[in-house]
Amino acid sequence: MSKAKHSPVHVVGAGLAGSEAAWQLAEAGIPVTLHEMRPERMTDAHQTDGFAELVCSNSFRSDDKDENAVGLLHEEMRRCGSLILSSGDANKVPAGGALAVDRDGFSRAVSATLVAHPLVTVARGEVAGLPPDEWDSVIVATGPLTSPALAEAIQRLTGEKELAFFDAIAPIVYKESIDFATAWFQSRYDKAGPGGTGADYINCPMSRTEYEGFIAALLEAPKTEFKEWEQDTPYFEGCLPIEVMASRGIETLRYGPMKPVGLTDPHRAERPHAVVQLRQDNALGTLYNMVGFQTKLKCGDQARVLRMIPGLQNAEFARLGGLHRNTFMNSPRLLDGALRLKAMPRLRFAGQVTGVEGYVESAAVGLLAGRFAAAQRLGQDLTPPPPTTAMGALLAHITGGAEAETFQPMNVNFGLFPPPETSGKRLKGRDRKRFHTSRALADLDAWLARLPAAA
Repeated sequence: MSKAKHSPVHVVGAGLAGSEAAWQLAEAGIPVTLHEMRPERMTDAHQTDGFAELVCSNSFRSDDKDENAVGLLHEEMRRCGSLILSSGDANKVPAGGALAVDRDGFSRAVSATLVAHPLVTVARGEVAGLPPDEWDSVIVATGPLTSPALAEAIQRLTGEKELAFFDAIAPIVYKESIDFATAWFQSRYDKAGPGGTGADYINCPMSRTEYEGFIAALLEAPKTEFKEWEQDTPYFEGCLPIEVMASRGIETLRYGPMKPVGLTDPHRAERPHAVVQLRQDNALGTLYNMVGFQTKLKCGDQARVLRMIPGLQNAEFARLGGLHRNTFMNSPRLLDGALRLKAMPRLRFAGQVTGVEGYVESAAVGLLAGRFAAAQRLGQDLTPPPPTTAMGALLAHITGGAEAETFQPMNVNFGLFPPPETSGKRLKGRDRKRFHTSRALADLDAWLARLPAAA
Protein backbone atom coordinates (compact mmCIF):
# COMPACT_ATOMS: atom_id res chain seq x y z
CA MET A 1 0.00 0.00 0.00
CA SER A 2 1.46 3.40 -0.96
CA LYS A 3 2.26 6.05 1.63
CA ALA A 4 -0.41 8.36 0.21
CA LYS A 5 -3.10 5.89 1.25
CA HIS A 6 -1.99 6.30 4.86
CA SER A 7 -1.83 10.09 4.94
CA PRO A 8 -4.91 11.77 6.36
CA VAL A 9 -7.65 13.56 4.53
CA HIS A 10 -8.33 16.91 6.19
CA VAL A 11 -11.97 17.83 6.79
CA VAL A 12 -12.51 21.49 7.66
CA GLY A 13 -15.68 22.02 9.69
CA ALA A 14 -17.48 19.61 12.02
CA GLY A 15 -21.07 20.50 11.14
CA LEU A 16 -23.43 17.95 9.65
CA ALA A 17 -21.60 17.71 6.32
CA GLY A 18 -18.10 17.63 7.81
CA SER A 19 -19.06 15.09 10.45
CA GLU A 20 -20.64 12.83 7.83
CA ALA A 21 -17.64 13.19 5.49
CA ALA A 22 -15.22 12.32 8.30
CA TRP A 23 -17.28 9.26 9.25
CA GLN A 24 -17.43 7.94 5.68
CA LEU A 25 -13.66 8.34 5.30
CA ALA A 26 -12.86 6.65 8.61
CA GLU A 27 -15.24 3.78 7.93
CA ALA A 28 -13.46 3.27 4.59
CA GLY A 29 -10.15 2.90 6.47
CA ILE A 30 -8.78 6.38 5.71
CA PRO A 31 -7.26 8.50 8.52
CA VAL A 32 -9.04 11.82 9.02
CA THR A 33 -8.04 15.07 10.66
CA LEU A 34 -11.27 16.87 11.52
CA HIS A 35 -10.74 20.62 12.00
CA GLU A 36 -13.28 22.63 14.02
CA MET A 37 -12.68 26.25 14.99
CA ARG A 38 -15.23 26.28 17.84
CA PRO A 39 -14.84 27.05 20.73
CA GLU A 40 -11.66 29.00 19.94
CA ARG A 41 -13.67 31.04 17.45
CA MET A 42 -17.46 31.02 17.63
CA THR A 43 -19.97 31.97 14.94
CA ASP A 44 -22.94 34.33 15.20
CA ALA A 45 -25.35 31.37 15.40
CA HIS A 46 -23.64 28.47 17.22
CA GLN A 47 -23.90 28.16 21.00
CA THR A 48 -21.69 25.10 21.73
CA ASP A 49 -18.49 23.42 20.55
CA GLY A 50 -20.33 20.19 19.71
CA PHE A 51 -20.20 18.54 16.31
CA ALA A 52 -23.29 18.74 14.09
CA GLU A 53 -24.95 21.40 16.25
CA LEU A 54 -28.41 22.27 14.90
CA VAL A 55 -28.66 26.06 14.92
CA CYS A 56 -32.14 26.42 13.43
CA SER A 57 -34.95 23.86 13.48
CA ASN A 58 -34.54 20.43 15.08
CA SER A 59 -36.44 18.77 12.23
CA PHE A 60 -34.99 16.70 9.39
CA ARG A 61 -38.43 17.08 7.77
CA SER A 62 -40.52 14.24 6.33
CA ASP A 63 -39.41 10.67 6.96
CA ASP A 64 -41.79 9.25 4.33
CA LYS A 65 -39.53 7.26 1.98
CA ASP A 66 -42.40 6.27 -0.32
CA GLU A 67 -43.88 9.61 -1.34
CA ASN A 68 -41.51 12.37 -0.21
CA ALA A 69 -38.15 13.36 -1.68
CA VAL A 70 -36.47 14.22 1.62
CA GLY A 71 -37.83 11.04 3.22
CA LEU A 72 -36.29 9.16 0.30
CA LEU A 73 -32.98 10.93 0.97
CA HIS A 74 -33.17 9.75 4.59
CA GLU A 75 -33.56 6.15 3.45
CA GLU A 76 -30.73 6.38 0.91
CA MET A 77 -28.39 7.75 3.55
CA ARG A 78 -29.35 5.02 6.00
CA ARG A 79 -28.46 2.43 3.36
CA CYS A 80 -25.09 4.18 2.92
CA GLY A 81 -24.28 3.90 6.64
CA SER A 82 -24.87 7.57 7.48
CA LEU A 83 -23.73 8.73 10.91
CA ILE A 84 -26.11 11.69 10.78
CA LEU A 85 -29.16 9.51 10.15
CA SER A 86 -28.21 6.83 12.69
CA SER A 87 -27.65 9.53 15.33
CA GLY A 88 -30.91 11.20 14.34
CA ASP A 89 -32.84 7.94 14.61
CA ALA A 90 -31.32 7.30 18.04
CA ASN A 91 -32.38 10.75 19.31
CA LYS A 92 -35.76 11.26 17.63
CA VAL A 93 -38.63 13.08 19.31
CA PRO A 94 -42.35 13.04 18.33
CA ALA A 95 -43.03 15.16 15.24
CA GLY A 96 -45.94 13.76 13.25
CA GLY A 97 -44.68 12.52 9.90
CA ALA A 98 -41.29 14.18 10.32
CA LEU A 99 -37.99 13.01 11.78
CA ALA A 100 -37.15 15.54 14.50
CA VAL A 101 -34.41 15.13 17.08
CA ASP A 102 -33.35 16.18 20.54
CA ARG A 103 -30.74 18.65 19.32
CA ASP A 104 -28.40 18.28 22.31
CA GLY A 105 -28.57 14.48 22.39
CA PHE A 106 -28.04 14.35 18.63
CA SER A 107 -24.93 16.54 18.75
CA ARG A 108 -23.51 14.57 21.67
CA ALA A 109 -24.03 11.30 19.79
CA VAL A 110 -22.28 12.53 16.64
CA SER A 111 -19.42 14.03 18.66
CA ALA A 112 -18.88 10.94 20.81
CA THR A 113 -18.91 8.57 17.84
CA LEU A 114 -16.32 10.54 15.89
CA VAL A 115 -14.04 11.19 18.87
CA ALA A 116 -14.07 7.46 19.68
CA HIS A 117 -13.12 6.38 16.15
CA PRO A 118 -9.45 5.31 16.04
CA LEU A 119 -8.91 6.88 12.60
CA VAL A 120 -10.32 10.32 13.50
CA THR A 121 -8.11 13.04 14.96
CA VAL A 122 -9.83 16.25 16.09
CA ALA A 123 -7.94 19.53 15.67
CA ARG A 124 -9.49 22.58 17.35
CA GLY A 125 -8.74 25.96 15.81
CA GLU A 126 -9.56 28.03 12.76
CA VAL A 127 -8.20 27.19 9.33
CA ALA A 128 -7.61 30.77 8.26
CA GLY A 129 -7.24 31.17 4.53
CA LEU A 130 -6.56 28.35 2.10
CA PRO A 131 -5.41 25.02 3.61
CA PRO A 132 -1.62 24.49 3.53
CA ASP A 133 -0.15 23.08 0.31
CA GLU A 134 0.99 19.91 2.07
CA TRP A 135 -2.66 18.97 2.69
CA ASP A 136 -3.12 17.13 -0.59
CA SER A 137 -6.74 16.12 0.01
CA VAL A 138 -9.12 18.49 1.80
CA ILE A 139 -12.88 18.60 2.23
CA VAL A 140 -14.11 22.11 3.05
CA ALA A 141 -17.38 21.68 4.92
CA THR A 142 -17.50 24.98 6.76
CA GLY A 143 -21.19 25.44 6.06
CA PRO A 144 -23.08 28.67 5.54
CA LEU A 145 -21.09 30.33 8.34
CA THR A 146 -17.66 29.98 6.74
CA SER A 147 -15.08 32.11 8.55
CA PRO A 148 -14.34 35.40 6.75
CA ALA A 149 -10.66 34.59 6.16
CA LEU A 150 -11.41 31.32 4.42
CA ALA A 151 -14.33 32.75 2.46
CA GLU A 152 -12.18 35.61 1.20
CA ALA A 153 -9.38 33.21 0.21
CA ILE A 154 -11.80 31.05 -1.78
CA GLN A 155 -13.23 34.14 -3.44
CA ARG A 156 -9.77 35.30 -4.50
CA LEU A 157 -8.94 31.84 -5.82
CA THR A 158 -12.12 31.40 -7.87
CA GLY A 159 -12.63 34.97 -9.02
CA GLU A 160 -16.31 34.55 -8.23
CA LYS A 161 -18.32 37.20 -6.48
CA GLU A 162 -19.47 35.87 -3.13
CA LEU A 163 -23.14 34.90 -3.01
CA ALA A 164 -25.03 35.19 0.24
CA PHE A 165 -28.49 35.09 1.82
CA PHE A 166 -29.98 35.63 5.24
CA ASP A 167 -31.25 32.69 7.26
CA ALA A 168 -33.56 33.36 10.20
CA ILE A 169 -33.91 31.29 13.40
CA ALA A 170 -37.27 30.40 14.98
CA PRO A 171 -38.00 31.02 18.70
CA ILE A 172 -38.14 28.18 21.26
CA VAL A 173 -40.81 28.23 23.99
CA TYR A 174 -40.92 26.51 27.40
CA LYS A 175 -43.85 24.06 27.26
CA GLU A 176 -44.88 24.81 30.85
CA SER A 177 -45.61 28.43 29.87
CA ILE A 178 -48.16 27.48 27.17
CA ASP A 179 -51.87 27.82 28.02
CA PHE A 180 -53.58 24.51 27.21
CA ALA A 181 -57.01 25.93 27.93
CA THR A 182 -56.53 27.44 24.48
CA ALA A 183 -53.85 25.29 22.81
CA TRP A 184 -54.09 21.55 22.07
CA PHE A 185 -51.99 18.64 20.81
CA GLN A 186 -52.61 17.34 17.28
CA SER A 187 -50.60 16.51 14.16
CA ARG A 188 -52.02 17.80 10.90
CA TYR A 189 -54.56 15.23 9.69
CA ASP A 190 -53.62 13.20 12.81
CA LYS A 191 -50.59 11.84 10.95
CA ALA A 192 -48.17 9.83 13.06
CA GLY A 193 -44.49 9.61 12.14
CA PRO A 194 -41.26 8.15 13.57
CA GLY A 195 -41.55 8.20 17.34
CA GLY A 196 -44.91 10.00 17.11
CA THR A 197 -48.56 9.37 17.99
CA GLY A 198 -50.51 11.62 15.63
CA ALA A 199 -50.81 14.25 18.37
CA ASP A 200 -47.29 15.61 18.26
CA TYR A 201 -47.65 19.36 17.65
CA ILE A 202 -49.00 22.05 19.98
CA ASN A 203 -51.56 24.14 18.11
CA CYS A 204 -52.52 27.74 18.96
CA PRO A 205 -55.68 28.95 17.15
CA MET A 206 -56.53 32.44 15.93
CA SER A 207 -59.81 34.03 14.94
CA ARG A 208 -59.89 36.38 11.96
CA THR A 209 -59.72 39.42 14.25
CA GLU A 210 -56.79 37.99 16.22
CA TYR A 211 -54.97 37.03 13.04
CA GLU A 212 -55.36 40.44 11.39
CA GLY A 213 -54.22 42.17 14.59
CA PHE A 214 -51.18 39.90 14.74
CA ILE A 215 -50.25 40.64 11.12
CA ALA A 216 -50.53 44.38 11.75
CA ALA A 217 -48.26 44.09 14.80
CA LEU A 218 -45.70 42.05 12.81
CA LEU A 219 -45.51 44.72 10.15
CA GLU A 220 -45.27 47.61 12.63
CA ALA A 221 -42.69 46.13 15.03
CA PRO A 222 -39.03 47.25 14.78
CA LYS A 223 -36.81 44.90 12.77
CA THR A 224 -33.11 44.11 12.90
CA GLU A 225 -31.24 46.74 10.89
CA PHE A 226 -28.77 45.52 8.32
CA LYS A 227 -25.28 46.86 7.88
CA GLU A 228 -24.58 48.71 4.65
CA TRP A 229 -22.74 45.75 3.12
CA GLU A 230 -25.72 43.48 3.86
CA GLN A 231 -28.43 45.62 2.27
CA ASP A 232 -28.75 43.71 -1.01
CA THR A 233 -28.33 40.19 0.38
CA PRO A 234 -31.38 38.09 -0.65
CA TYR A 235 -33.30 35.75 1.62
CA PHE A 236 -33.57 32.04 0.83
CA GLU A 237 -37.22 31.58 -0.18
CA GLY A 238 -37.58 28.40 1.90
CA CYS A 239 -36.67 30.19 5.14
CA LEU A 240 -38.31 33.61 4.98
CA PRO A 241 -38.86 35.56 8.21
CA ILE A 242 -42.54 35.71 9.15
CA GLU A 243 -42.63 39.49 8.84
CA VAL A 244 -41.28 39.29 5.29
CA MET A 245 -44.01 36.78 4.41
CA ALA A 246 -46.61 39.02 6.07
CA SER A 247 -45.47 41.97 3.97
CA ARG A 248 -46.40 40.04 0.82
CA GLY A 249 -50.10 40.07 1.68
CA ILE A 250 -52.39 39.58 4.64
CA GLU A 251 -53.28 36.01 3.61
CA THR A 252 -49.72 34.82 2.95
CA LEU A 253 -49.10 33.32 6.40
CA ARG A 254 -52.53 31.60 6.38
CA TYR A 255 -51.37 29.68 3.31
CA GLY A 256 -47.92 29.04 4.79
CA PRO A 257 -46.86 28.15 8.34
CA MET A 258 -50.19 29.33 9.84
CA LYS A 259 -52.53 27.31 7.62
CA PRO A 260 -55.45 25.85 9.65
CA VAL A 261 -56.15 22.78 7.47
CA GLY A 262 -56.15 19.27 8.94
CA LEU A 263 -56.66 20.54 12.50
CA THR A 264 -59.72 20.49 14.78
CA ASP A 265 -59.89 22.78 17.83
CA PRO A 266 -61.28 20.67 20.71
CA HIS A 267 -62.11 23.82 22.73
CA ARG A 268 -64.35 25.48 20.14
CA ALA A 269 -66.92 24.43 17.57
CA GLU A 270 -65.70 26.70 14.77
CA ARG A 271 -62.63 26.05 12.63
CA PRO A 272 -59.71 28.39 13.44
CA HIS A 273 -58.97 31.13 10.94
CA ALA A 274 -55.23 30.46 11.39
CA VAL A 275 -53.07 28.19 13.57
CA VAL A 276 -49.55 28.52 14.95
CA GLN A 277 -47.85 25.15 15.47
CA LEU A 278 -45.04 24.30 17.88
CA ARG A 279 -42.90 21.17 17.57
CA GLN A 280 -41.06 19.32 20.36
CA ASP A 281 -37.41 20.39 20.47
CA ASN A 282 -35.82 18.12 23.09
CA ALA A 283 -36.20 14.55 24.36
CA LEU A 284 -37.61 15.71 27.69
CA GLY A 285 -40.47 17.48 25.93
CA THR A 286 -39.87 20.69 27.88
CA LEU A 287 -39.00 22.88 24.87
CA TYR A 288 -41.05 23.54 21.72
CA ASN A 289 -40.02 25.53 18.67
CA MET A 290 -42.41 27.67 16.66
CA VAL A 291 -42.72 25.98 13.27
CA GLY A 292 -41.89 28.31 10.37
CA PHE A 293 -41.61 31.32 12.71
CA GLN A 294 -38.08 32.42 11.87
CA THR A 295 -37.94 36.17 12.48
CA LYS A 296 -35.77 39.26 12.51
CA LEU A 297 -37.91 41.26 14.94
CA LYS A 298 -35.92 42.96 17.71
CA CYS A 299 -35.89 40.92 20.90
CA GLY A 300 -38.15 43.02 23.17
CA ASP A 301 -40.74 43.59 20.46
CA GLN A 302 -40.45 39.98 19.33
CA ALA A 303 -41.58 38.65 22.71
CA ARG A 304 -44.40 41.21 22.86
CA VAL A 305 -45.75 40.35 19.40
CA LEU A 306 -45.46 36.58 19.84
CA ARG A 307 -47.42 36.79 23.10
CA MET A 308 -50.36 38.10 21.06
CA ILE A 309 -50.83 34.50 19.87
CA PRO A 310 -53.65 32.81 21.85
CA GLY A 311 -52.11 30.19 24.12
CA LEU A 312 -48.75 32.01 24.18
CA GLN A 313 -49.90 35.07 26.12
CA ASN A 314 -47.67 34.02 29.03
CA ALA A 315 -44.97 32.36 26.94
CA GLU A 316 -41.43 32.20 28.27
CA PHE A 317 -38.73 31.82 25.64
CA ALA A 318 -35.68 29.59 25.92
CA ARG A 319 -34.40 31.28 22.77
CA LEU A 320 -35.77 34.16 20.76
CA GLY A 321 -35.50 34.23 17.01
CA GLY A 322 -32.42 35.58 15.33
CA LEU A 323 -30.80 36.25 12.00
CA HIS A 324 -27.46 35.35 10.46
CA ARG A 325 -25.83 35.74 7.09
CA ASN A 326 -25.18 32.60 5.07
CA THR A 327 -22.81 32.18 2.14
CA PHE A 328 -22.75 29.67 -0.69
CA MET A 329 -20.72 29.05 -3.82
CA ASN A 330 -21.74 29.13 -7.45
CA SER A 331 -21.12 25.39 -7.52
CA PRO A 332 -22.31 24.65 -11.09
CA ARG A 333 -19.51 26.89 -12.31
CA LEU A 334 -16.84 26.12 -9.69
CA LEU A 335 -17.09 22.38 -8.87
CA ASP A 336 -16.60 19.22 -10.91
CA GLY A 337 -18.75 16.11 -10.68
CA ALA A 338 -16.73 14.78 -7.71
CA LEU A 339 -17.18 18.07 -5.75
CA ARG A 340 -13.60 19.19 -6.45
CA LEU A 341 -12.82 22.86 -6.96
CA LYS A 342 -11.84 23.19 -10.60
CA ALA A 343 -9.31 25.92 -9.76
CA MET A 344 -7.63 23.72 -7.09
CA PRO A 345 -8.68 20.04 -7.29
CA ARG A 346 -7.09 19.07 -3.97
CA LEU A 347 -10.02 20.94 -2.38
CA ARG A 348 -13.47 19.36 -2.25
CA PHE A 349 -16.52 21.16 -0.92
CA ALA A 350 -19.49 19.76 0.96
CA GLY A 351 -22.63 20.92 2.74
CA GLN A 352 -24.60 24.14 2.52
CA VAL A 353 -21.67 26.11 1.16
CA THR A 354 -22.20 24.15 -2.10
CA GLY A 355 -25.73 25.53 -2.49
CA VAL A 356 -27.85 22.72 -1.12
CA GLU A 357 -30.39 23.79 1.48
CA GLY A 358 -31.36 21.77 4.53
CA TYR A 359 -29.72 19.64 7.19
CA VAL A 360 -30.15 16.32 5.41
CA GLU A 361 -29.15 17.65 2.00
CA SER A 362 -25.98 19.12 3.53
CA ALA A 363 -25.11 15.85 5.22
CA ALA A 364 -25.79 13.93 2.00
CA VAL A 365 -23.25 16.03 0.11
CA GLY A 366 -20.81 15.43 2.97
CA LEU A 367 -21.41 11.70 2.60
CA LEU A 368 -20.61 11.86 -1.11
CA ALA A 369 -17.55 14.07 -0.61
CA GLY A 370 -16.21 11.61 1.98
CA ARG A 371 -16.74 8.66 -0.33
CA PHE A 372 -15.14 10.44 -3.30
CA ALA A 373 -12.09 11.37 -1.20
CA ALA A 374 -11.81 7.84 0.22
CA ALA A 375 -11.95 6.29 -3.24
CA GLN A 376 -9.20 8.61 -4.45
CA ARG A 377 -6.99 7.67 -1.49
CA LEU A 378 -7.57 3.97 -2.22
CA GLY A 379 -6.82 4.35 -5.92
CA GLN A 380 -10.37 3.43 -6.85
CA ASP A 381 -12.76 4.91 -9.39
CA LEU A 382 -16.04 5.91 -7.74
CA THR A 383 -18.86 6.65 -10.14
CA PRO A 384 -21.49 9.06 -8.75
CA PRO A 385 -24.83 7.64 -7.64
CA PRO A 386 -27.37 7.57 -10.49
CA PRO A 387 -29.29 10.83 -11.08
CA THR A 388 -32.48 8.83 -10.49
CA THR A 389 -31.55 8.69 -6.77
CA ALA A 390 -32.03 11.57 -4.34
CA MET A 391 -28.29 11.84 -3.68
CA GLY A 392 -27.47 11.62 -7.37
CA ALA A 393 -30.10 14.21 -8.29
CA LEU A 394 -28.73 16.68 -5.73
CA LEU A 395 -25.15 16.10 -6.88
CA ALA A 396 -26.07 16.53 -10.53
CA HIS A 397 -27.96 19.74 -9.76
CA ILE A 398 -25.14 21.51 -7.92
CA THR A 399 -22.35 20.32 -10.23
CA GLY A 400 -23.88 21.34 -13.54
CA GLY A 401 -27.61 20.67 -13.65
CA ALA A 402 -28.50 24.11 -12.32
CA GLU A 403 -28.14 27.29 -14.35
CA ALA A 404 -25.01 29.02 -13.05
CA GLU A 405 -26.29 32.51 -13.81
CA THR A 406 -29.33 32.12 -11.56
CA PHE A 407 -28.06 29.52 -9.07
CA GLN A 408 -29.77 29.63 -5.66
CA PRO A 409 -29.89 27.19 -2.69
CA MET A 410 -32.12 24.17 -3.33
CA ASN A 411 -33.81 21.52 -1.19
CA VAL A 412 -34.12 18.01 -2.59
CA ASN A 413 -37.36 17.64 -4.58
CA PHE A 414 -38.74 15.39 -7.29
CA GLY A 415 -38.27 18.18 -9.85
CA LEU A 416 -34.52 17.39 -9.76
CA PHE A 417 -35.10 13.77 -10.81
CA PRO A 418 -35.26 12.47 -14.40
CA PRO A 419 -38.92 12.08 -15.43
CA PRO A 420 -40.54 8.65 -15.22
CA GLU A 421 -40.12 6.33 -18.22
CA THR A 422 -43.54 4.73 -18.47
CA SER A 423 -44.05 3.87 -22.17
CA GLY A 424 -46.29 6.83 -22.80
CA LYS A 425 -48.43 6.48 -19.69
CA ARG A 426 -48.47 9.71 -17.70
CA LEU A 427 -48.17 9.25 -13.95
CA LYS A 428 -49.61 11.81 -11.59
CA GLY A 429 -49.73 12.54 -7.88
CA ARG A 430 -48.92 9.69 -5.53
CA ASP A 431 -48.29 7.24 -8.38
CA ARG A 432 -45.59 9.53 -9.79
CA LYS A 433 -43.97 10.00 -6.37
CA ARG A 434 -43.96 6.27 -5.68
CA PHE A 435 -42.42 5.62 -9.08
CA HIS A 436 -39.59 8.04 -8.26
CA THR A 437 -38.92 6.50 -4.84
CA SER A 438 -39.09 2.84 -5.86
CA ARG A 439 -36.82 3.48 -8.87
CA ALA A 440 -34.41 5.48 -6.71
CA LEU A 441 -33.99 2.80 -4.04
CA ALA A 442 -33.57 0.04 -6.63
CA ASP A 443 -30.94 2.10 -8.47
CA LEU A 444 -29.17 2.99 -5.21
CA ASP A 445 -28.96 -0.64 -4.15
CA ALA A 446 -27.54 -1.55 -7.55
CA TRP A 447 -24.98 1.28 -7.26
CA LEU A 448 -23.93 0.15 -3.79
CA ALA A 449 -23.56 -3.44 -4.99
CA ARG A 450 -21.15 -2.31 -7.72
CA LEU A 451 -18.87 -0.29 -5.44
CA PRO A 452 -15.34 -1.67 -5.02
CA ALA A 453 -14.52 -3.17 -1.66
CA ALA A 454 -12.41 -1.05 0.67
CA ALA A 455 -8.73 -1.86 0.45
